[in-house]
Amino acid sequence: MAAMGMVRACASPAAAPSTRDAAAQVKRSSSSSRTARVLVLGGTGRVGGSTVTALSKLRPNLSVLVGGRNREKGESFASKLGERSEFVQVDTRDVIMLEEALQGLTTFKSPCTGVDLVVHTAGPFQRAEDCTVLQAAISTKTAYIDVCDDTDYSWRAKGFHEQAKSAGVPAITTAGIYPGVSNVMAAELVDAARSENDGEPERLRFFYYTAGSGGAGPTILTTSFLLLGEDVIAYNKGKEIKLKPYSGALNIDFGKGVRKKNVYLLNLPEVRSAFKILGVPTVSARFGTSPFFWNWGMQAFANFLPVEFLRDKNKVQKLVMSVDPLVRTIDGIAGERVSMRVDLDCSNGRNTIGLFTHKKLSVSVGFATAAFALAVLEGNTQPGVWFPEEPEGIAVEARKLLLERASRGTSNFVMNKPSWMVETDPKEVGLGIYV
Repeated sequence: MAAMGMVRACASPAAAPSTRDAAAQVKRSSSSSRTARVLVLGGTGRVGGSTVTALSKLRPNLSVLVGGRNREKGESFASKLGERSEFVQVDTRDVIMLEEALQGLTTFKSPCTGVDLVVHTAGPFQRAEDCTVLQAAISTKTAYIDVCDDTDYSWRAKGFHEQAKSAGVPAITTAGIYPGVSNVMAAELVDAARSENDGEPERLRFFYYTAGSGGAGPTILTTSFLLLGEDVIAYNKGKEIKLKPYSGALNIDFGKGVRKKNVYLLNLPEVRSAFKILGVPTVSARFGTSPFFWNWGMQAFANFLPVEFLRDKNKVQKLVMSVDPLVRTIDGIAGERVSMRVDLDCSNGRNTIGLFTHKKLSVSVGFATAAFALAVLEGNTQPGVWFPEEPEGIAVEARKLLLERASRGTSNFVMNKPSWMVETDPKEVGLGIYV
């Protein structure tokens, strides 16, 4: 009878405030006895759509809600996922609409049955001033993850840690593929070095390669251009340094299937979080793409476009739309292979790496994000806002399963190996010793 009363109340706008409170209570009390419900915001986009698909494959009994603004596109996509999925029209800029979606007030299959977890993939996160989705999640006591790839936004989200902790809400920021899975790989390398007495970790470097735009659409391209307008923050022997974006080229061996590629400095959030959380004094991140002339183009944009232009989201989005047809054409030739290499150097001279290669970024990013979502649903995250490398964000004992899920379909995935074991052309210095 109480449930029927709540459904009737949902139809009454005048009762909306108290209804949202009641819906939150029902969500909390019934989540353990029903199928978990996950709302993926940006669910009709490349990253969100891939996440929805991966969740459906990894956990077929999960109820996945596709959140977005385009009803026709969203309903068409949700209908292909089966009866456990539906489209929810929601604008991430509208707090009231967000809270109603999280409380289940806008879904028609099970009204007033709230969402257990919201996955925020509706980027770009660069230049975003408010953490609207996170605030709505805290307000409605809904677990939260995002795929943020912006340093400022991630630490702004971290600023809501005490509010989330007080509300009992577990939340993870930067929980995608990179940053995200790469952070967990780094944490595992650091923990292994310290537990095995391999010397104190001294230098941590993130190297990323993606063919073309990775098939991830205009949002990722916008992100890349916006990052060219930011000074690169890195750390050298405990001191913060600022470097020019898309400078400092290195030729890095990503192993079989990718081999050696040039990578360039970018301002990525895992650098700061790894420095502060893992306690490694020297940290940096580099990224490269192909064909090779895309790297030249990125360097040209960084060197010749005014910084004011590169920091203006509207102008950058117009630029992206103008070059998007060309990018799509080149993507068809270059493919969308993705590779991540994380290198850790220790005080005793030992070097270990983690390597992750998948032939399709558009697929891999979905499994990476879904792996974080399932970890949260399975209770591996404490209340508060965390980065992936924090043990309160992903419990240490849950990291192995997360990496197994995230690496599904990879052509090459290795952890905690010396670099010569995975490089395509290791150098022998004699007596079977490689460097």
